[in-house]
Amino acid sequence: MTTSSAAPVGQPAYELAQVNIARLKHPLDSVELKGFVDALDPVNAVADASDGFVWRLQSDTGNATDVPVFGDEWLIMNLTVWRDIDALKAFMYQGRHRELLARRFEWFERVEEAMTTLWWVAAGVRPTARDAELRLMSLREHGPTAHAFTLRKTFGPGE
Repeated sequence: MTTSSAAPVGQPAYELAQVNIARLKHPLDSVELKGFVDALDPVNAVADASDGFVWRLQSDTGNATDVPVFGDEWLIMNLTVWRDIDALKAFMYQGRHRELLARRFEWFERVEEAMTTLWWVAAGVRPTARDAELRLMSLREHGPTAHAFTLRKTFGPGE
């Protein structure tokens, strides 16, 4: 994890990291994924401007679709940091993101194992793709814990 300066006085000591990984049904440059790919920049812009948004992993492309995940070229990752769970939920379940969420199975495979997890990081810490993989593996192996949890079973910072 990379770290920037500590949280200023009066600012939260922790921020919420989240990762979601998806297995593509088709290559990113395919006609079948055009609707998803065309929506990436606009949805990322909405996220970036959302109340409570802190940071997202980006490559030189401006998103993270080319960041390797578990060594599998059919997996893509979204890794972000938010002020808290409420801020993340507010973004996830409204507007453009909600529209994309409703269409996810057009573009992504249904998988049995957990593909998303949450965890608290010290304010200013920016998790890496490897950090996200390790947290997701922890959730898969141990279920929700304070180390890696879900929106259905959450833990507060420092629990």
